[in-house]
Amino acid sequence: MPTYIVSTAAGRFGYEIQQRIAQEITRVHSEATGAQGFFAQVIFNDIPAGNHFIGGALLRADQVFVHGHIRAGRTAAQKQALLSNLVASIVAVTSLERRYIWAYLAELPPEQMVEYGHVLPAPGTEQDWLASLPPADRDYMLSRG
Repeated sequence: MPTYIVSTAAGRFGYEIQQRIAQEITRVHSEATGAQGFFAQVIFNDIPAGNHFIGGALLRADQVFVHGHIRAGRTAAQKQALLSNLVASIVAVTSLERRYIWAYLAELPPEQMVEYGHVLPAPGTEQDWLASLPPADRDYMLSRG
């Protein structure tokens, strides 16, 4: 499952904006990779005032940092589209200027990941993997979106 950690200054975004960002990240990830939405999770981290520095100086701008942990096996074009659309979506939701959005992708081998209690499939084999799961697990995943 891709895990996207969104870090911003404490109190920067309320629940509604966070929900919209989470929905956009899920949509963008699914479109870029073909993976179903239930694979995506988004976690928001508030950075307390005085705890973020760039270039040795206290950060005073409204930066948004998105760290995405995704399964290895995506093409360079898929990852480029994913990054580009992540930034565009966050700009659209927040009205921040692009220069304040930072995004990173880190790849993990699927065989080193367990989610929903099962080792993850290689990209492109999600449907077969899903069909092979116990019905209760499959139903739970599908209920997540």
